[in-house]
Amino acid sequence: MTLSDLKNAEEQAHLLAQALPYMQRYENKTVVVKYGGHAMGDEQLGQAFARDVALLKQSGINPVVVHGGGPQIARMLKTMGIESRFEGGLRVTDKRTVEIVEMVLAGSINKDIVRMINAEGEWAIGLCGKDGNMVFAEKAKKTVRDPDSNIERVLDLGFVGEPVEVDRTLLDLLAQSEMIPVIAPVAPGRDGHTYNINADTFAGAIAGSLEAERLLFLTDVPGVLDADGQLIEELTVAECRELIENGVVTGGMIPKIETCIHAIERGVQGVVIVNGKAAHSVLLELLTSHGAGTLIVP
Repeated sequence: MTLSDLKNAEEQAHLLAQALPYMQRYENKTVVVKYGGHAMGDEQLGQAFARDVALLKQSGINPVVVHGGGPQIARMLKTMGIESRFEGGLRVTDKRTVEIVEMVLAGSINKDIVRMINAEGEWAIGLCGKDGNMVFAEKAKKTVRDPDSNIERVLDLGFVGEPVEVDRTLLDLLAQSEMIPVIAPVAPGRDGHTYNINADTFAGAIAGSLEAERLLFLTDVPGVLDADGQLIEELTVAECRELIENGVVTGGMIPKIETCIHAIERGVQGVVIVNGKAAHSVLLELLTSHGAGTLIVP
């Protein structure tokens, strides 16, 4: 062994020694990871994500993956010649569109993530909310206020849903079987229709039902930023609400933080918004002292 090899081995041993207390902390605990559509675009990052998930399982942690796929859905709709229509900034999902959404989310994307995790030596299984009656949804109700008249109107988004029932039976069985669930945010309604659900909302509902130790949102931003654009490492629910009221948190970060708060209210111990475009961000967040994003706690 050369001097360089010995130095590398010592560094690896040092890293493992640092990670061990965190592995013990999360042993036999459930960690739900929402893998965002924008964080999926790079093959190497995808492989690093799969390696992180496999290592969590090998460390005695119970990972559950929920994934999105907005950009991929948009590309498929364009390929199929289906024009996307938006109301209040949200995609209207008609009968034909929801069929494409289910095909992309529960089909190609889901199985690709399963393939990558399996390639790292673990057993992943692809699911959606329909499997085992895991999740039932209702038609989402969304209102917008006209800026000129100040009148509120209800948007009809078609087959866009909200999760209203989660049955954890299948997920508990899979955890006992040493399998890693990879779940697409598509679910049936009691009315017999199929609904497309926002992946963040879906992940929050799953994490709440499992009373997860952590829920990680892998996205394309480093976390929650303060008024000076600096990363905030930890926030309480009260501090999150204050940042929204003061206008520090705006745009698409508002519904993400609201989802974090809702998950904590359902029993999740902590929620992290982390940059999914950084390699091994899951391991950096869970198994190091400094973390990799913004942790939101009760």
